[in-house]
Amino acid sequence: MESIQAFLAKCSILDSHSIEQEKTSFPEEIQWILPRKLIAEAQASIVQWEGYSPTPLHDLDKLAKMMGVGNLKYKDESSRFGLGSFKALGGAYAVQRLLKGGDASVITVSTATDGNHGRSVAWGAQQAGCKCVIYIHSEVSQGRADAMAAYGATIIRVDGDYDLSVRQCAEDSAKNGYSIISDTTWEGYMDVPRYVMAGYTMMVKEIADQGEPPTHVFLQAGVGGLAAAITAAFWQELAEDMPTIIIVETGFAPCIIASARSGKAETVEIENETIMAGLSCGDASPLAWEILKQGASHFVTIADDAVTSGMRLLASGDAGPKIEAGECGLPGVIALAGIMKDENLRSSMGLDETSRVLVFGCEGATDPEIYSKIISGEIA
Repeated sequence: MESIQAFLAKCSILDSHSIEQEKTSFPEEIQWILPRKLIAEAQASIVQWEGYSPTPLHDLDKLAKMMGVGNLKYKDESSRFGLGSFKALGGAYAVQRLLKGGDASVITVSTATDGNHGRSVAWGAQQAGCKCVIYIHSEVSQGRADAMAAYGATIIRVDGDYDLSVRQCAEDSAKNGYSIISDTTWEGYMDVPRYVMAGYTMMVKEIADQGEPPTHVFLQAGVGGLAAAITAAFWQELAEDMPTIIIVETGFAPCIIASARSGKAETVEIENETIMAGLSCGDASPLAWEILKQGASHFVTIADDAVTSGMRLLASGDAGPKIEAGECGLPGVIALAGIMKDENLRSSMGLDETSRVLVFGCEGATDPEIYSKIISGEIA
């Protein structure tokens, strides 16, 4: 197992960008994306689902002390509805919302996924009694494909990256009359991703019930849906007292930091795949960007170097309670460690020994075989 020192030594920031934001109430011009009514409806529905319970908020006190922050909380989504990911909240709720009052037996839902969102959609479709078609790209593991198929979904593998699978899903769905359940947006397709994002806000309600609000929130980003949903929910809840939002991406797919630099939702070419499969997205969601461009203050990218080391550290219990963290569960911890090594970065972000930091452990062992190989050291 990894020591805390060995893990911290591997953590660094590849790139950073900041936007000076004045803390205000949630702006009226973007309230239509995630209005209070939509958030309340999603949360009221989810708490009634069979098997619902809040996921844990762990204290990583040893890591916090060694990094130099007041405390570090880890929102652990590894047990969410037995699906192992925060995505269980969004995709399944969007399926439920879409089918409300309709005949599920004549509807087929579809989506493109790296694994976790598709599992949520497949599970939601199974619960609702409708058919489901899932598009995956060439790098999605067979274990993740099998997990989605186990919920009755038809799996179609596309020869290309995530963004190509999104386009193939859109084309086939238009031809075949499928209802797309996507967590990203494009022209003419806005409503369903809003439902997905509304489902994600359940985590913020749970965090509010679990203790003092954070001063800093680290949010990993693929297309930006999770990051935007959590940003909006904290903003609605805390207004001018909302925490400082720091967006973390893989250096292999930095579409959100590119958007921060240009001021509009950007697309970047993916030349190499990251081990953090859920973050391998080249197209920023325009809808998510509308929230992030006004709510997020800092944007950073990280390398893959510390991911497996961090997974082993959290599994060992040396950093706090033993935590089953998947590859996409580490970006916030890695970014915080990298920032705290850089005097200029930590000063610009206001991170010090008084800071209350929140990170999202957004997945557990969503592919048990890969997870086992990482923890055992077979995958270094």
